[in-house]
Amino acid sequence: MLFYYKAIDPAGRETEGTIDALNVDVAIASLQRRGLVVSQVRENEKKTLFDRDFALFEQVSNKDVVILSRQIATLFEAQVSALRTFRMLSSETPNRVLGKKLTEITDDLQAGAPISKALAKHPTVFSGFYVNMVRSGEESGKLNEVFLYLADYLDRNYEISSKAKNALIYPAFVVFTFVAVMVLMLTLVIPKISQILIESGQEIPTYTKVVIFISNFFINYGIFLLVLIILGAFLIFRYAKSPTGSLAMSSFKLSIPYVGDLYRKLYLARITDNLSTMLSSGIPIVRAMEITSDVVDNKIYQDILKDASEKVRAGSALSDALPKSKEMPGVIVQMVRVGEESGELDSILKTLAKFYDREVSNAVDTLVDLIEPIMIVALGLGVGTLLASVLIPIYNITNNIN
Repeated sequence: MLFYYKAIDPAGRETEGTIDALNVDVAIASLQRRGLVVSQVRENEKKTLFDRDFALFEQVSNKDVVILSRQIATLFEAQVSALRTFRMLSSETPNRVLGKKLTEITDDLQAGAPISKALAKHPTVFSGFYVNMVRSGEESGKLNEVFLYLADYLDRNYEISSKAKNALIYPAFVVFTFVAVMVLMLTLVIPKISQILIESGQEIPTYTKVVIFISNFFINYGIFLLVLIILGAFLIFRYAKSPTGSLAMSSFKLSIPYVGDLYRKLYLARITDNLSTMLSSGIPIVRAMEITSDVVDNKIYQDILKDASEKVRAGSALSDALPKSKEMPGVIVQMVRVGEESGELDSILKTLAKFYDREVSNAVDTLVDLIEPIMIVALGLGVGTLLASVLIPIYNITNNIN
């Protein structure tokens, strides 16, 4: 493996170049044996075109960050220095994108930057929540505990989000299959059968005429319909990114029957878990609420938290600052008040987080149980109705001939 380095030679001159070594540690050892004082070492970024193209498809997943956090916590517990920890992990991680970012973090640490500042330069991997948790660990001297907190938190958050998303995969597949079957029948099967019906000269029922009309529309204007759908999806995506659109989409998510209740529980689990984790790490309540509002991923809850944080900053208690509404149930407000009075707010929020985690899990299981039979029946009825609309007239023609 080729590494690029900068160093100071015995004469005090700055030098740079490349060295071939098994890993970063071996490269540094080899340079030091030459009498060089190493200031920077990183993997040489000269890559083939194939490597660059392949790297475009690589991403840093939540699972990668969870594993990384646990590895960092373990190494810190073993009294390994931060610089050596990140240098080791940068060369060992199988994800090349994450490895490159860890190498850059190692360079920043070697230049004297604190860990939180080095991590903050990579917001696509380490969120504001993550960086602030690390900063609190630096201030309290409990970095190994903080990284364990982060690994546990990200694990829980990933599990909840994945379960909610996976619940929608099956119905999405069924809907896609239904649409594909209907389009294929309307564009390939129905035209041939409708030709037989028209040539027979028999009276065609109204419902069959409707099916033939839809079939002709798909054949003649299907491409325009596809372009219109793609354009509409693009415009909706752009609108959802605007402040007004973000609020509208957030409100729409919460208003969908049953699914909206699932989203609501998911956001409440995320809020209570975030606040509990940060408060237990010593982050002030106002700052914890501001960070949580940035990562909750819903404009309505973001506005609620930001408004509440302003009231808390002005001197109000959190239980008084939180609105009693459908989005923020009274049970949360009451539990927060109990936590404030007992001085165990982080513990109370952790209990609420566990409660809503279970609620999300139960809601997802119920949703899957409801969706499966509904989708199967809908698929059967759709295809059956389509076939009946053309097969019944053919049956009538056959009887008339006999």
